[in-house]
Parts: sequence; structure tokens; C-alpha cells
Amino acid sequence: MTIVDANLLLYAYDAESPHYRAAKKWFEQLMEGTDIIGIPWATIWAFLRIRTNPRLVAKPQEPLECFRIVREWLSLPAVVALEPGPRHIEILSSLVAEAGARGPLLSDAVMAALAIEQGGVLASTDRDFSRFPNLRWINPLDGK
Repeated sequence: MTIVDANLLLYAYDAESPHYRAAKKWFEQLMEGTDIIGIPWATIWAFLRIRTNPRLVAKPQEPLECFRIVREWLSLPAVVALEPGPRHIEILSSLVAEAGARGPLLSDAVMAALAIEQGGVLASTDRDFSRFPNLRWINPLDGK
């Protein structure tokens, strides 16, 4: 399972981003592949919050358009909306302790714990994920 972080989705839907083409190509290939794609609720909420905010993106989208996009993702058979499971708090607290996570890094720890619990590979351009032991993490835009 590939678990997608919000930054990749935001790049893939923002033609003004310098990462737009690479992220869009990667995401389209992922969606056309055979791998299960996990999109955490935290990723969905971040996509909705940021893509509709005129202070954060040059050309924000209308909220209903963003919801249409999210529904399209979730309608695909290979896509699952991920939620924390019963081991999440134990994994999360361990990651926080091991990485010394505080403040904004706690959100990254939540994503890392979710990926570890689900046995997936987290796809993100955020290099902070390298701080978490036992996390399988890739930056699909490296070298692109």
C-alpha cells in the first residue's frame, strides 16, 4: 500500500507549483497502477483546507470542486480512506519519544504511525519523515 501525504496531492493540483508536473505524473501513474492507495483523512482535510485558501495558493479552488475531486479519489476501487487503528496510539507515542517530536513534527509522527500500523509506504516530499525509525518512506519527486 502506498500512503499519500497531502503535499503530493497539493502539488498535483496546483499548476502554479514548481512540482506540479512531476507530482501530477506520479499521482496519475499511482492511480492507474495496481497498488492499494491509502489516503489518510488528515491528508484529505489538509487538501481541502489548503486548496481552498486564497492566502495559501495563488489560484484556490472552490470547496465543492475540491470535494468532487476527493469523491473521485475515494470512488476508485484501489483507494481507501485511512483511519488510525487500535495500535495507533502505541506506535505514535513510541515514534514521538524516539524522534523527540514536538510541535509541527507531531503531525508528521501521526502520518508515520498510520503508515507503520497499516504496513504501507508513506509517499511525501517532506524530509522530516526520515527521522522516524521503522517507517518505510519515499519521496517520489526526488530526481524529477
